[in-house]
Amino acid sequence: MRVFRCLAVLSAFLLSSAALALTPVEGQDYTVLNPAQPTDAPPGKVEITEFFWYGCPHCFHLEPALNQLLANLPKDVSFRRVPGMARPWTPGAKLFYALDAMGVEERLRGEIFNAIHVSQSLSPMDEAAFPEWLGKKGVDAKKFSDIYKSFSVQTKLQRAAQLNTGFGIDAVPAVVVNGRYKLVDPASMPPERFLGVVDALVARARLENGKK
Repeated sequence: MRVFRCLAVLSAFLLSSAALALTPVEGQDYTVLNPAQPTDAPPGKVEITEFFWYGCPHCFHLEPALNQLLANLPKDVSFRRVPGMARPWTPGAKLFYALDAMGVEERLRGEIFNAIHVSQSLSPMDEAAFPEWLGKKGVDAKKFSDIYKSFSVQTKLQRAAQLNTGFGIDAVPAVVVNGRYKLVDPASMPPERFLGVVDALVARARLENGKK
């Protein structure tokens, strides 16, 4: 009987924890952007946007939870990364867009974070070092340098700056669901809570999309 009671208490605790994870609290877990910001998602899709900087240790620590989120992303949800645009972060933002244009950012993302935060063999602000480091990773250094300096990347930087301003980004990482629900300090949330809050806000955004 005593074991049964313990199991009952444990079950109740787990259920309450799960319910808490799926019931985000405004002001504690998220804030509402007013007005909501436009997204790049196709009609009927919910967009999750992450603002980040390669040099941010909190962004680095959020990566495992984000990777778990992306591995289980529903078909009606899209994901967009936007670099933070504080002035010292510009080289990292250009690095992101150049690698994205080359189709290798996703493959190298983990290695870039590790080189910056673990081995400290790369600085996100030392743009002169980017081509040599990337060349060792199988990237055409000359092609990268050309794209890095291109008008296309410059245009994307301008757009990123507009998005940072519109979404009210003053720190990274920042995660926003459907241009409306901005998580409060996502890097400080336990991974289960982060995933639960995002799932709940996606479900809410889904309902709102259906009413449009």
